[in-house]
Amino acid sequence: MASQGVKPPPLKLSDLKSFDRNALRKTETLITHADGTRIIEGKDDQGVTYRRPSTSSQHGFVLDTAEDLQVAEVSSFLLMGSQDAAHDMETLRKHGVTHILNVATGVENMFPQDFVYQTQEIRDLPEFPIFHGFERAIKFIDQCKNLNGRVLVHCNAGISRSAAIVMAYLIQTEGMNVNDAFSYLRSKRPATCPNPGFLIQLETFYQNIHTKQKT
Repeated sequence: MASQGVKPPPLKLSDLKSFDRNALRKTETLITHADGTRIIEGKDDQGVTYRRPSTSSQHGFVLDTAEDLQVAEVSSFLLMGSQDAAHDMETLRKHGVTHILNVATGVENMFPQDFVYQTQEIRDLPEFPIFHGFERAIKFIDQCKNLNGRVLVHCNAGISRSAAIVMAYLIQTEGMNVNDAFSYLRSKRPATCPNPGFLIQLETFYQNIHTKQKT
């Protein structure tokens, strides 16, 4: 597969390996449940995860509540998007989805009677061991491919967790390195931005694959 469009600036893994977790900007995630209720999830200054109902009060930033139904076609059988796309039947049918890989936090599988699901609840935190789920996710995607299906990989926003999983697939099956997988995926979905900890784990994943190939 070849990249299309303008490539983003090169990713410097050497810089990421020395990142200071305490210096990361505090972030919060808006999670929408199947019944339409929404909560805010984040971490406090001590690193403790918290959840609270989403209200109209001031949070110090503007919440983007618009639906994101954009689906990135990574390949003929591999798609990536947000929870909104995964919860919209019209979008799923439009893209011929048969399988859904849900790696979000607190997002239910909306259509269990219509699609084949795999669920891995992954938190978008640099220290979360996302690499534990790589092999299982890759097998699920390959199973879909072998059935001539189309799989949608989604998290909450379709930016970090789902991107890391798709990158792991590209690294193992397409022979890409982390930089190439990152650039290729961003050409398909510009919002792609795995957190620094996930990028480091992807680099380790890549190195392990090539170490095995040499032995």
